[in-house]
Amino acid sequence: MADIILGIESSCDDTSAAVIRDGFLLSNVIASQDVHKAYGGVVPELASRAHEQNIVPVVSQALDRAEVKASDLTAIAFTRGPGLLGSLLVGTSFAKAMSVALNIPIVMVNHLQGHILADFIKQYGKENRHPAFPYLCLLVSGGNSQIVKVDSPLDYEILGQTIDDAVGEAFDKCSKMMGLGYPGGPVIDRLAKSGNPERFKFSKPHVPGLNYSFSGIKTSLLYFVRDEIAKDPDFMEKNKEDICAGFQKALIDILLDKLIIAAENTGIKEITIGGGVSANSGLRNRIEKEGSERGWNTYLPEFKFTTDNAAMIAVAGYYHYLNGERTPLDIAPVSRISDF
Repeated sequence: MADIILGIESSCDDTSAAVIRDGFLLSNVIASQDVHKAYGGVVPELASRAHEQNIVPVVSQALDRAEVKASDLTAIAFTRGPGLLGSLLVGTSFAKAMSVALNIPIVMVNHLQGHILADFIKQYGKENRHPAFPYLCLLVSGGNSQIVKVDSPLDYEILGQTIDDAVGEAFDKCSKMMGLGYPGGPVIDRLAKSGNPERFKFSKPHVPGLNYSFSGIKTSLLYFVRDEIAKDPDFMEKNKEDICAGFQKALIDILLDKLIIAAENTGIKEITIGGGVSANSGLRNRIEKEGSERGWNTYLPEFKFTTDNAAMIAVAGYYHYLNGERTPLDIAPVSRISDF
């Protein structure tokens, strides 16, 4: 009998539902919230209200596109955290209610684990290439920057992580600082393609071990732009492509320098990236370049699986379900999770 898992993701501002059958993706529906662009960032109260409006139609569409009835489901996987508590509460409550109505189990999933396992989302008619264990995952998003050693779908070790801001946060805050809009990552990536990454240099932190820090480079950019605009009010507009190219290169250098050390220290040559920043074209190109030069086997998630989506939650939940894990109905969502 096939295991059919419904995945529900509601950790931030995207409401998503997906259906997988024995690990193969049948549907993946995402409802995004454009309202936050006007505020330069996600407004938690608006996000949770939008989830309440979107959750029923999104789940309904996911089942319809998968050509699966609710009564066919084996289990429901949902994001417990980390994320915005109000948003998580909507997805968690819906999963519980559906579980009771259908008399099937729920399985909680760490949102970050979903990103790490995005390469294991199998699709009909595709190669479905995925890393062998153990592998290293560079997990990069608006809330996290980590190097994770993955020994199995359920066994992880954090080798290094940011001690302050995440790289995605650096992209967004600096984009806002330069008046380029939100979300900042895609805007900076687009402008950087037309710029000279060697023209402007930004200071990089010296953090021991495999940990990261991105607060200093934000300060470096702030002072640089402030001082140059004081000399020429049009400096930003005249040079934004080169500034973005130099800033993006510095962030990627910081990420890759530590990843290279981690690969050398562990001897692991299976390398993946995950999280929202894994959509960055500069990072993807650099990973492939380093991989070619260093003999790595590199794996890049499809763009549709880099942002928050329920397909990755369903796949992670599928592995937990196969491991015999079931989540009690009195479980509560959490905004932070210290481990996997």
